[in-house]
Amino acid sequence: MSTVPAPQGHPQRWLILGVICLAQLTVLLDNTVLNVAIPSLTRELGAATSDIQWMINAYSLVQSGLLLSAGSAADRYGRKKMLIAGLALFGLGSLVAGLADSTPQLIAARAGMGVGGALLLTTTLAVAMQIFTPDEQPKAIGIWSAVNALGFAAGPLLGGFMLNHYWWGAIFLINLPVAALGLAAVVALVPESKAPRGDRPDLLGALLSTIGMTALVYAIISGPEHGWTSGRVLLTAAVALLVLGGFAYWESRIPHPMLDLHFFRDRRFTGAVAGAVLITFGMGGALFLLTQHLQFVLGYGPLEAGLRTAPLALSVVALNFTGLSAKWTARLGTPLSIALGMVLMSAGLVSIATLAGHGYGGTLLGLLLIGAGCAVANPAMAHAIMSAIPREKAGVGAGINGTLAEFGNGLGVAVLGAILNSRFAALIPVAATSLPAALSSAGSGDERERITDAFSSGLETSQLVGAVAVLLGGLLAAALLRRAERADSAVAVSA
Repeated sequence: MSTVPAPQGHPQRWLILGVICLAQLTVLLDNTVLNVAIPSLTRELGAATSDIQWMINAYSLVQSGLLLSAGSAADRYGRKKMLIAGLALFGLGSLVAGLADSTPQLIAARAGMGVGGALLLTTTLAVAMQIFTPDEQPKAIGIWSAVNALGFAAGPLLGGFMLNHYWWGAIFLINLPVAALGLAAVVALVPESKAPRGDRPDLLGALLSTIGMTALVYAIISGPEHGWTSGRVLLTAAVALLVLGGFAYWESRIPHPMLDLHFFRDRRFTGAVAGAVLITFGMGGALFLLTQHLQFVLGYGPLEAGLRTAPLALSVVALNFTGLSAKWTARLGTPLSIALGMVLMSAGLVSIATLAGHGYGGTLLGLLLIGAGCAVANPAMAHAIMSAIPREKAGVGAGINGTLAEFGNGLGVAVLGAILNSRFAALIPVAATSLPAALSSAGSGDERERITDAFSSGLETSQLVGAVAVLLGGLLAAALLRRAERADSAVAVSA
Protein backbone atom coordinates (compact mmCIF):
# COMPACT_ATOMS: atom_id res chain seq x y z
CA MET A 1 0.00 0.00 0.00
CA SER A 2 1.47 3.35 -1.04
CA THR A 3 1.68 6.17 1.46
CA VAL A 4 1.31 9.87 0.77
CA PRO A 5 4.57 11.67 1.56
CA ALA A 6 4.39 14.24 4.32
CA PRO A 7 4.44 17.83 3.05
CA GLN A 8 7.81 19.48 3.25
CA GLY A 9 8.43 23.06 4.32
CA HIS A 10 10.90 25.40 2.66
CA PRO A 11 14.47 24.38 3.64
CA GLN A 12 15.26 27.91 4.86
CA ARG A 13 11.84 28.59 6.38
CA TRP A 14 13.04 29.62 9.85
CA LEU A 15 15.56 32.07 8.43
CA ILE A 16 12.87 33.47 6.13
CA LEU A 17 10.53 33.83 9.11
CA GLY A 18 13.20 35.87 10.87
CA VAL A 19 13.48 38.16 7.84
CA ILE A 20 9.75 38.79 7.48
CA CYS A 21 9.34 39.28 11.24
CA LEU A 22 12.08 41.94 11.14
CA ALA A 23 10.16 43.73 8.37
CA GLN A 24 6.93 43.45 10.36
CA LEU A 25 8.55 44.72 13.56
CA THR A 26 9.55 47.94 11.80
CA VAL A 27 5.95 48.57 10.74
CA LEU A 28 4.58 47.85 14.21
CA LEU A 29 7.09 50.12 15.92
CA ASP A 30 5.85 53.04 13.86
CA ASN A 31 2.32 52.50 15.17
CA THR A 32 3.44 53.76 18.60
CA VAL A 33 6.86 55.39 18.26
CA LEU A 34 5.45 58.75 17.17
CA ASN A 35 3.47 59.21 20.38
CA VAL A 36 6.57 60.00 22.46
CA ALA A 37 7.78 62.55 19.88
CA ILE A 38 4.67 64.73 20.12
CA PRO A 39 6.28 67.41 22.38
CA SER A 40 9.32 67.66 20.06
CA LEU A 41 7.15 67.94 16.94
CA THR A 42 4.97 70.58 18.55
CA ARG A 43 8.03 72.61 19.48
CA GLU A 44 10.23 72.21 16.37
CA LEU A 45 7.62 72.13 13.58
CA GLY A 46 5.09 74.39 15.26
CA ALA A 47 2.51 71.62 14.90
CA ALA A 48 -0.99 72.29 16.16
CA THR A 49 -3.08 69.64 17.90
CA SER A 50 -4.93 68.88 14.64
CA ASP A 51 -1.57 68.46 12.85
CA ILE A 52 -0.40 65.97 15.47
CA GLN A 53 -3.61 63.98 15.15
CA TRP A 54 -3.18 63.74 11.38
CA MET A 55 0.48 62.72 11.72
CA ILE A 56 -0.67 59.78 13.83
CA ASN A 57 -3.92 59.01 12.00
CA ALA A 58 -2.60 59.30 8.42
CA TYR A 59 -0.49 56.19 9.00
CA SER A 60 -3.19 54.08 10.69
CA LEU A 61 -6.02 55.21 8.38
CA VAL A 62 -4.18 54.41 5.15
CA GLN A 63 -2.84 51.16 6.55
CA SER A 64 -6.19 49.87 7.84
CA GLY A 65 -8.03 50.94 4.70
CA LEU A 66 -5.64 49.12 2.36
CA LEU A 67 -5.10 45.84 4.25
CA LEU A 68 -7.72 43.83 2.36
CA SER A 69 -6.72 45.23 -1.03
CA ALA A 70 -3.03 44.67 -0.25
CA GLY A 71 -3.68 41.04 0.66
CA SER A 72 -5.64 40.48 -2.56
CA ALA A 73 -2.85 42.07 -4.62
CA ALA A 74 -0.29 39.80 -2.96
CA ASP A 75 -2.32 36.70 -3.85
CA ARG A 76 -2.76 37.80 -7.47
CA TYR A 77 0.57 39.36 -8.38
CA GLY A 78 2.97 37.54 -6.07
CA ARG A 79 3.64 37.77 -2.34
CA LYS A 80 7.37 38.27 -2.76
CA LYS A 81 6.79 41.17 -5.18
CA MET A 82 4.40 42.84 -2.72
CA LEU A 83 6.82 42.27 0.16
CA ILE A 84 9.59 44.00 -1.81
CA ALA A 85 7.23 46.84 -2.80
CA GLY A 86 6.12 47.25 0.81
CA LEU A 87 9.68 47.47 2.12
CA ALA A 88 10.65 49.95 -0.61
CA LEU A 89 7.63 52.20 0.03
CA PHE A 90 8.08 52.02 3.78
CA GLY A 91 11.76 52.90 3.51
CA LEU A 92 11.09 55.79 1.12
CA GLY A 93 8.33 57.12 3.36
CA SER A 94 10.63 56.90 6.39
CA LEU A 95 13.33 58.87 4.56
CA VAL A 96 10.88 61.65 3.62
CA ALA A 97 9.45 61.70 7.16
CA GLY A 98 12.88 61.92 8.77
CA LEU A 99 13.90 64.86 6.59
CA ALA A 100 10.53 66.68 6.63
CA ASP A 101 10.65 70.35 7.58
CA SER A 102 6.89 71.01 7.64
CA THR A 103 3.80 69.28 8.97
CA PRO A 104 2.21 68.68 5.51
CA GLN A 105 5.39 66.87 4.38
CA LEU A 106 5.40 64.69 7.48
CA ILE A 107 1.69 63.86 7.16
CA ALA A 108 2.16 62.89 3.49
CA ALA A 109 5.20 60.77 4.35
CA ARG A 110 3.28 58.98 7.09
CA ALA A 111 0.49 58.19 4.60
CA GLY A 112 3.09 56.72 2.23
CA MET A 113 4.49 54.63 5.08
CA GLY A 114 0.94 53.39 5.69
CA VAL A 115 0.76 52.03 2.13
CA GLY A 116 4.02 50.14 2.65
CA GLY A 117 2.86 48.97 6.07
CA ALA A 118 -0.35 47.49 4.66
CA LEU A 119 1.63 45.49 2.08
CA LEU A 120 4.06 44.25 4.72
CA LEU A 121 1.50 43.25 7.35
CA THR A 122 -0.48 41.13 4.89
CA THR A 123 2.38 39.51 2.99
CA THR A 124 4.41 38.51 6.06
CA LEU A 125 1.64 36.27 7.44
CA ALA A 126 0.71 35.01 3.96
CA VAL A 127 4.33 34.01 3.24
CA ALA A 128 4.56 32.21 6.59
CA MET A 129 1.50 30.13 5.67
CA GLN A 130 3.18 29.13 2.39
CA ILE A 131 6.64 28.08 3.61
CA PHE A 132 5.68 26.05 6.70
CA THR A 133 3.97 22.68 6.89
CA PRO A 134 0.54 22.54 8.59
CA ASP A 135 2.15 20.99 11.68
CA GLU A 136 4.66 23.84 11.97
CA GLN A 137 2.26 26.68 11.19
CA PRO A 138 0.99 27.14 14.79
CA LYS A 139 4.55 27.67 16.10
CA ALA A 140 5.42 29.99 13.19
CA ILE A 141 2.26 32.05 13.75
CA GLY A 142 3.08 32.12 17.47
CA ILE A 143 6.44 33.74 16.71
CA TRP A 144 4.74 36.13 14.27
CA SER A 145 2.24 37.08 17.02
CA ALA A 146 5.07 37.55 19.53
CA VAL A 147 6.64 40.09 17.20
CA ASN A 148 3.33 42.00 17.28
CA ALA A 149 3.51 42.19 21.07
CA LEU A 150 7.18 43.15 20.94
CA GLY A 151 6.40 46.01 18.57
CA PHE A 152 3.71 47.31 20.91
CA ALA A 153 6.07 47.38 23.89
CA ALA A 154 9.25 48.47 22.15
CA GLY A 155 7.81 51.46 20.25
CA PRO A 156 7.66 53.91 23.17
CA LEU A 157 10.96 52.61 24.58
CA LEU A 158 12.82 53.00 21.28
CA GLY A 159 11.24 56.40 20.68
CA GLY A 160 12.21 57.63 24.14
CA PHE A 161 15.78 56.42 23.73
CA MET A 162 16.20 58.02 20.30
CA LEU A 163 14.75 61.34 21.45
CA ASN A 164 17.08 61.41 24.44
CA HIS A 165 20.11 61.23 22.12
CA TYR A 166 19.04 62.56 18.69
CA TRP A 167 16.54 64.89 17.01
CA TRP A 168 12.98 63.74 16.27
CA GLY A 169 13.72 62.73 12.65
CA ALA A 170 15.95 59.91 13.88
CA ILE A 171 12.90 57.86 14.91
CA PHE A 172 12.09 57.52 11.19
CA LEU A 173 15.60 57.32 9.73
CA ILE A 174 16.39 54.31 11.93
CA ASN A 175 13.97 52.38 9.65
CA LEU A 176 16.27 52.80 6.63
CA PRO A 177 18.99 50.24 7.47
CA VAL A 178 16.31 47.75 8.57
CA ALA A 179 14.37 48.24 5.32
CA ALA A 180 17.58 47.88 3.27
CA LEU A 181 18.57 44.70 5.11
CA GLY A 182 15.05 43.35 4.71
CA LEU A 183 15.03 44.08 0.98
CA ALA A 184 18.31 42.25 0.41
CA ALA A 185 17.19 39.28 2.47
CA VAL A 186 13.76 39.05 0.81
CA VAL A 187 15.31 39.14 -2.68
CA ALA A 188 17.80 36.43 -1.76
CA LEU A 189 15.70 34.12 0.41
CA VAL A 190 11.93 34.45 0.09
CA PRO A 191 10.35 32.24 -2.62
CA GLU A 192 7.69 33.70 -4.87
CA SER A 193 4.15 32.41 -4.41
CA LYS A 194 0.76 33.49 -5.70
CA ALA A 195 -2.67 32.10 -6.46
CA PRO A 196 -2.46 29.52 -9.25
CA ARG A 197 -5.46 30.91 -11.14
CA GLY A 198 -5.15 34.24 -12.91
CA ASP A 199 -8.39 35.77 -11.65
CA ARG A 200 -9.39 39.11 -13.10
CA PRO A 201 -8.44 41.93 -10.73
CA ASP A 202 -11.39 43.16 -8.67
CA LEU A 203 -10.61 46.86 -8.99
CA LEU A 204 -14.04 48.12 -7.91
CA GLY A 205 -13.99 45.81 -4.90
CA ALA A 206 -10.56 47.11 -3.91
CA LEU A 207 -11.74 50.71 -4.24
CA LEU A 208 -14.94 50.13 -2.24
CA SER A 209 -13.19 48.22 0.57
CA THR A 210 -10.49 50.89 0.86
CA ILE A 211 -12.95 53.79 1.01
CA GLY A 212 -15.35 51.95 3.31
CA MET A 213 -12.77 50.77 5.85
CA THR A 214 -10.96 54.12 5.89
CA ALA A 215 -14.25 55.95 6.54
CA LEU A 216 -15.26 53.46 9.24
CA VAL A 217 -11.95 53.71 11.12
CA TYR A 218 -11.98 57.50 10.80
CA ALA A 219 -15.50 57.66 12.28
CA ILE A 220 -14.41 55.50 15.20
CA ILE A 221 -11.29 57.50 16.06
CA SER A 222 -13.11 60.84 15.56
CA GLY A 223 -16.03 59.97 17.84
CA PRO A 224 -14.38 60.72 21.21
CA GLU A 225 -13.00 64.06 19.97
CA HIS A 226 -15.92 65.49 18.01
CA GLY A 227 -18.80 63.68 19.72
CA TRP A 228 -20.60 60.56 18.52
CA THR A 229 -23.63 62.58 17.41
CA SER A 230 -21.67 65.28 15.58
CA GLY A 231 -22.34 65.81 11.91
CA ARG A 232 -18.79 64.85 10.93
CA VAL A 233 -18.89 61.49 12.70
CA LEU A 234 -22.44 60.60 11.62
CA LEU A 235 -21.75 61.52 7.98
CA THR A 236 -18.50 59.54 7.89
CA ALA A 237 -20.16 56.53 9.53
CA ALA A 238 -23.04 56.71 7.04
CA VAL A 239 -20.59 56.80 4.11
CA ALA A 240 -18.74 53.81 5.61
CA LEU A 241 -21.88 51.71 6.01
CA LEU A 242 -23.17 52.63 2.55
CA VAL A 243 -19.88 51.88 0.80
CA LEU A 244 -19.24 48.65 2.73
CA GLY A 245 -22.79 47.55 1.96
CA GLY A 246 -22.08 48.22 -1.72
CA PHE A 247 -18.82 46.27 -1.39
CA ALA A 248 -20.64 43.24 0.06
CA TYR A 249 -23.26 43.37 -2.72
CA TRP A 250 -20.60 43.67 -5.43
CA GLU A 251 -18.53 40.81 -4.01
CA SER A 252 -21.59 38.54 -3.98
CA ARG A 253 -22.32 39.21 -7.66
CA ILE A 254 -18.99 38.81 -9.46
CA PRO A 255 -17.35 35.48 -10.43
CA HIS A 256 -13.91 36.24 -8.96
CA PRO A 257 -14.45 38.35 -5.82
CA MET A 258 -11.62 39.82 -3.80
CA LEU A 259 -13.39 38.65 -0.62
CA ASP A 260 -15.42 35.48 -1.04
CA LEU A 261 -18.47 35.97 1.21
CA HIS A 262 -18.87 32.19 1.41
CA PHE A 263 -16.04 32.26 3.95
CA PHE A 264 -18.58 33.54 6.48
CA ARG A 265 -20.58 30.31 6.16
CA ASP A 266 -17.65 28.44 7.72
CA ARG A 267 -18.17 28.24 11.51
CA ARG A 268 -14.42 28.14 12.08
CA PHE A 269 -14.04 31.40 10.21
CA THR A 270 -17.00 33.18 11.83
CA GLY A 271 -15.96 31.96 15.29
CA ALA A 272 -12.42 33.21 14.87
CA VAL A 273 -13.63 36.51 13.36
CA ALA A 274 -16.03 37.16 16.25
CA GLY A 275 -13.36 36.36 18.80
CA ALA A 276 -10.74 38.47 17.04
CA VAL A 277 -12.94 41.58 17.06
CA LEU A 278 -13.85 41.23 20.74
CA ILE A 279 -10.33 40.37 21.87
CA THR A 280 -8.83 43.42 20.16
CA PHE A 281 -11.74 45.57 21.37
CA GLY A 282 -11.07 44.66 24.99
CA MET A 283 -7.29 44.57 24.79
CA GLY A 284 -6.73 47.66 22.67
CA GLY A 285 -9.02 49.83 24.77
CA ALA A 286 -7.87 48.49 28.12
CA LEU A 287 -4.16 48.89 27.37
CA PHE A 288 -4.78 52.42 26.08
CA LEU A 289 -6.39 53.18 29.44
CA LEU A 290 -3.55 51.47 31.32
CA THR A 291 -0.96 53.88 29.91
CA GLN A 292 -3.08 56.76 31.19
CA HIS A 293 -3.31 55.16 34.63
CA LEU A 294 0.45 54.72 34.85
CA GLN A 295 1.15 58.32 33.84
CA PHE A 296 -1.75 60.32 35.29
CA VAL A 297 -2.51 58.34 38.47
CA LEU A 298 0.77 56.67 39.41
CA GLY A 299 2.86 59.58 38.09
CA TYR A 300 5.29 57.75 35.76
CA GLY A 301 6.83 59.48 32.75
CA PRO A 302 6.30 58.12 29.20
CA LEU A 303 9.52 56.09 29.21
CA GLU A 304 8.89 54.75 32.72
CA ALA A 305 5.33 53.83 31.78
CA GLY A 306 6.65 52.01 28.70
CA LEU A 307 9.10 50.04 30.83
CA ARG A 308 6.35 49.04 33.24
CA THR A 309 4.13 47.67 30.47
CA ALA A 310 7.03 45.66 29.01
CA PRO A 311 6.32 42.50 31.11
CA LEU A 312 3.23 41.89 28.98
CA ALA A 313 5.21 41.75 25.74
CA LEU A 314 8.12 39.88 27.31
CA SER A 315 5.83 37.12 28.59
CA VAL A 316 4.28 36.77 25.11
CA VAL A 317 7.72 36.61 23.51
CA ALA A 318 8.98 34.05 26.04
CA LEU A 319 6.02 31.69 25.65
CA ASN A 320 5.87 31.90 21.86
CA PHE A 321 9.58 31.83 21.02
CA THR A 322 10.11 28.79 23.22
CA GLY A 323 7.19 27.04 21.52
CA LEU A 324 5.33 26.47 24.81
CA SER A 325 2.12 28.13 23.62
CA ALA A 326 2.14 26.02 20.41
CA LYS A 327 2.55 22.86 22.53
CA TRP A 328 -0.38 23.87 24.75
CA THR A 329 -2.53 24.54 21.69
CA ALA A 330 -1.64 21.17 20.17
CA ARG A 331 -2.52 19.44 23.44
CA LEU A 332 -5.72 21.33 24.22
CA GLY A 333 -7.06 21.96 20.72
CA THR A 334 -7.91 25.32 19.17
CA PRO A 335 -11.30 25.99 20.85
CA LEU A 336 -10.10 25.24 24.38
CA SER A 337 -6.83 27.14 23.80
CA ILE A 338 -8.72 30.27 22.74
CA ALA A 339 -11.09 29.98 25.70
CA LEU A 340 -8.23 29.46 28.18
CA GLY A 341 -6.17 32.31 26.73
CA MET A 342 -9.00 34.80 26.85
CA VAL A 343 -10.04 33.77 30.37
CA LEU A 344 -6.45 34.51 31.45
CA MET A 345 -6.53 37.86 29.66
CA SER A 346 -9.87 38.76 31.21
CA ALA A 347 -8.53 37.88 34.66
CA GLY A 348 -5.53 40.09 33.98
CA LEU A 349 -7.74 43.05 33.12
CA VAL A 350 -9.77 42.48 36.30
CA SER A 351 -6.54 42.40 38.30
CA ILE A 352 -5.45 45.73 36.82
CA ALA A 353 -8.88 47.27 37.40
CA THR A 354 -9.20 46.20 41.03
CA LEU A 355 -5.61 46.11 42.29
CA ALA A 356 -3.82 48.84 40.31
CA GLY A 357 -4.81 51.48 42.86
CA HIS A 358 -2.71 49.68 45.47
CA GLY A 359 0.54 50.12 43.56
CA TYR A 360 2.36 48.48 40.67
CA GLY A 361 2.09 44.90 42.03
CA GLY A 362 -1.52 44.43 40.93
CA THR A 363 -0.70 45.90 37.53
CA LEU A 364 2.29 43.56 37.11
CA LEU A 365 0.15 40.51 37.96
CA GLY A 366 -2.44 41.67 35.44
CA LEU A 367 0.17 42.23 32.72
CA LEU A 368 1.63 38.75 33.20
CA LEU A 369 -1.81 37.14 33.04
CA ILE A 370 -2.66 39.13 29.90
CA GLY A 371 0.67 38.18 28.34
CA ALA A 372 0.13 34.48 29.03
CA GLY A 373 -3.38 34.69 27.61
CA CYS A 374 -2.20 36.55 24.50
CA ALA A 375 0.52 33.98 23.90
CA VAL A 376 -2.06 31.18 23.81
CA ALA A 377 -5.13 32.86 22.27
CA ASN A 378 -3.76 35.16 19.58
CA PRO A 379 -1.80 32.58 17.53
CA ALA A 380 -4.69 30.09 17.84
CA MET A 381 -7.13 32.75 16.62
CA ALA A 382 -4.93 33.81 13.69
CA HIS A 383 -4.35 30.17 12.72
CA ALA A 384 -8.09 29.48 12.86
CA ILE A 385 -8.76 32.38 10.48
CA MET A 386 -5.96 31.46 8.08
CA SER A 387 -6.72 27.71 8.05
CA ALA A 388 -10.40 28.37 7.27
CA ILE A 389 -9.37 30.12 4.04
CA PRO A 390 -7.96 28.33 0.96
CA ARG A 391 -4.17 28.36 0.77
CA GLU A 392 -4.19 30.36 -2.46
CA LYS A 393 -6.13 33.13 -0.67
CA ALA A 394 -3.59 33.50 2.16
CA GLY A 395 -3.05 37.18 1.42
CA VAL A 396 -6.76 37.95 1.71
CA GLY A 397 -6.84 35.95 4.94
CA ALA A 398 -3.98 38.00 6.35
CA GLY A 399 -5.78 41.17 5.22
CA ILE A 400 -8.93 40.08 7.05
CA ASN A 401 -6.91 39.28 10.18
CA GLY A 402 -5.20 42.68 10.11
CA THR A 403 -8.40 44.58 9.34
CA LEU A 404 -10.18 42.96 12.28
CA ALA A 405 -7.31 43.91 14.58
CA GLU A 406 -7.36 47.54 13.41
CA PHE A 407 -11.15 47.75 13.67
CA GLY A 408 -11.41 46.13 17.10
CA ASN A 409 -8.51 48.13 18.50
CA GLY A 410 -9.91 51.46 17.29
CA LEU A 411 -13.39 50.62 18.53
CA GLY A 412 -12.04 49.56 21.93
CA VAL A 413 -10.08 52.79 22.39
CA ALA A 414 -13.11 54.86 21.38
CA VAL A 415 -15.78 53.03 23.40
CA LEU A 416 -13.79 52.35 26.57
CA GLY A 417 -12.41 55.87 26.42
CA ALA A 418 -15.97 57.20 26.21
CA ILE A 419 -16.97 55.11 29.24
CA LEU A 420 -14.02 56.53 31.17
CA ASN A 421 -14.90 60.11 30.23
CA SER A 422 -18.59 59.74 31.08
CA ARG A 423 -17.82 58.14 34.44
CA PHE A 424 -15.22 60.81 35.23
CA ALA A 425 -17.59 63.63 34.27
CA ALA A 426 -20.37 62.13 36.40
CA LEU A 427 -18.16 62.07 39.50
CA ILE A 428 -16.46 65.46 39.12
CA PRO A 429 -18.73 68.51 38.91
CA VAL A 430 -16.19 70.65 37.06
CA ALA A 431 -16.11 71.87 33.49
CA ALA A 432 -13.02 69.88 32.48
CA THR A 433 -12.65 67.45 29.59
CA SER A 434 -9.52 65.69 30.84
CA LEU A 435 -7.69 64.80 34.02
CA PRO A 436 -4.86 67.35 33.52
CA ALA A 437 -7.42 70.13 32.94
CA ALA A 438 -9.38 69.14 36.04
CA LEU A 439 -6.22 68.99 38.17
CA SER A 440 -5.06 72.40 36.97
CA SER A 441 -8.36 73.93 38.10
CA ALA A 442 -8.30 72.23 41.53
CA GLY A 443 -8.09 74.65 44.45
CA SER A 444 -6.78 72.34 47.17
CA GLY A 445 -4.98 69.08 47.82
CA ASP A 446 -8.22 67.39 48.87
CA GLU A 447 -9.87 68.42 45.62
CA ARG A 448 -6.95 67.08 43.59
CA GLU A 449 -7.18 63.77 45.43
CA ARG A 450 -10.92 63.58 44.77
CA ILE A 451 -10.35 64.25 41.07
CA THR A 452 -7.66 61.55 40.85
CA ASP A 453 -9.93 59.07 42.65
CA ALA A 454 -12.74 59.83 40.20
CA PHE A 455 -10.42 59.22 37.27
CA SER A 456 -9.28 55.92 38.83
CA SER A 457 -12.93 54.91 39.25
CA GLY A 458 -13.59 55.64 35.59
CA LEU A 459 -10.54 53.59 34.60
CA GLU A 460 -11.71 50.69 36.76
CA THR A 461 -15.17 50.68 35.15
CA SER A 462 -13.69 50.82 31.65
CA GLN A 463 -11.18 48.04 32.34
CA LEU A 464 -13.96 45.81 33.67
CA VAL A 465 -16.02 46.41 30.52
CA GLY A 466 -12.94 45.42 28.51
CA ALA A 467 -12.57 42.27 30.62
CA VAL A 468 -16.18 41.28 29.92
CA ALA A 469 -15.68 41.86 26.16
CA VAL A 470 -12.58 39.67 26.12
CA LEU A 471 -14.29 36.91 28.11
CA LEU A 472 -17.36 36.94 25.86
CA GLY A 473 -15.10 36.88 22.81
CA GLY A 474 -13.29 33.81 24.11
CA LEU A 475 -16.45 31.89 24.96
CA LEU A 476 -18.16 32.79 21.67
CA ALA A 477 -15.14 31.90 19.53
CA ALA A 478 -14.55 28.64 21.41
CA ALA A 479 -18.20 27.59 21.10
CA LEU A 480 -18.37 28.28 17.35
CA LEU A 481 -15.04 26.58 16.68
CA ARG A 482 -16.07 23.57 18.77
CA ARG A 483 -19.30 23.24 16.77
CA ALA A 484 -17.29 23.46 13.53
CA GLU A 485 -14.96 20.68 14.69
CA ARG A 486 -17.91 18.45 15.59
CA ALA A 487 -19.54 19.11 12.21
CA ASP A 488 -16.28 18.26 10.41
CA SER A 489 -15.95 15.04 12.44
CA ALA A 490 -19.54 14.04 11.59
CA VAL A 491 -18.88 14.60 7.88
CA ALA A 492 -15.65 12.56 8.05
CA VAL A 493 -17.42 9.67 9.80
CA SER A 494 -20.33 9.62 7.33
CA ALA A 495 -17.88 9.64 4.42
